[in-house]
Amino acid sequence: MNSAFRAGLTVSAIAIAAVLSACAAPPPAKPAQKAAPPIVLAPKLIEQASAYRYYMDRASAIAPGFVDGPAIAQAMKVGASYEPKQFLRGAISYGAIVALQDPAFVAGVRVYAGSAEQRQQIAYEIMKDPAYVVGLQGSGSAAGLVVAALGADGNKFYEVGKTVKQAAYDVQKQAWSKSDIVGRDLRLSQAKTLSATPVVGDVAETARLQQATLGSPTLGLTGAPITPPFTPVVIRSLAVAALAILGHASEPNLETINAIMVEPNIASCANMAKLNLYQCLAVAKPHYEDVFCLGQHAMMDTARCVIKASGLPEPYEARFVPTVRPNATYKVTPPKKPAKKPAKKR
Repeated sequence: MNSAFRAGLTVSAIAIAAVLSACAAPPPAKPAQKAAPPIVLAPKLIEQASAYRYYMDRASAIAPGFVDGPAIAQAMKVGASYEPKQFLRGAISYGAIVALQDPAFVAGVRVYAGSAEQRQQIAYEIMKDPAYVVGLQGSGSAAGLVVAALGADGNKFYEVGKTVKQAAYDVQKQAWSKSDIVGRDLRLSQAKTLSATPVVGDVAETARLQQATLGSPTLGLTGAPITPPFTPVVIRSLAVAALAILGHASEPNLETINAIMVEPNIASCANMAKLNLYQCLAVAKPHYEDVFCLGQHAMMDTARCVIKASGLPEPYEARFVPTVRPNATYKVTPPKKPAKKPAKKR
């Protein structure tokens, strides 16, 4: 009986324990890891990228078939309408949006976006030295896209500039092209004013680039992966893109982003293109000389800056170099002996 009684107590205890266990609160769940923040690029940066696209698309559409002075003047307004600092920031901002089109690069940066502390640490390293981004996974494929995009822009613009420069010679067959420009000083001051006025991008293009930062729809760009070294402009484009992925490229970070986008070499290149344009316009008198200023300095010189920024080889432009002929060698002719006078007849 005692054994049966103890067995009954044991069964009852187990049953009671099971009921109590079922009523007990479940153990606390492990805290879920926070998702990576959405990609955010400050609206100001997208507007600068849109302004860059606006200038490049319009200037690359200049046609060389000039029929009169007003047509040249209108084309000059288009070609001169960029402010060098904004132009450089726009190229880098556009490069950043291009880099965001690369899934491998986005995934490579997001590896470090799991926690706020890690995001802050990587963002700090990039802000301290933009070249830090070269070591991140996917940087080679993203750089390839940026090089292809900027290089295509620059080369297309350069080729169009060459056709305009050639038109400076072809148009001289028309009599009107040899007449003097009216208001020469005014059109020089207009070029300087346009060069100091920021460009406003197209609204539709701005919206398209905004959507592209989120990956839908894509810009439809292609480019082969490349290996370092990358140009400073390409590196800065990747740096801004990485900061956008880490959540550190929004409006509060604009001051830091603007500092990252400073690139002295390309800035100097763009400023020199402007200076050459001003000097050319200052001395140009007939209309065909203005066409030369437009094609060579407003277009081809500016295009070279974009190509240089991408890292692609700059186009070869033959320049006239006078040939110095070697001094001719002459045989020294010995002096002739004086002829003998005929003897006098006696």
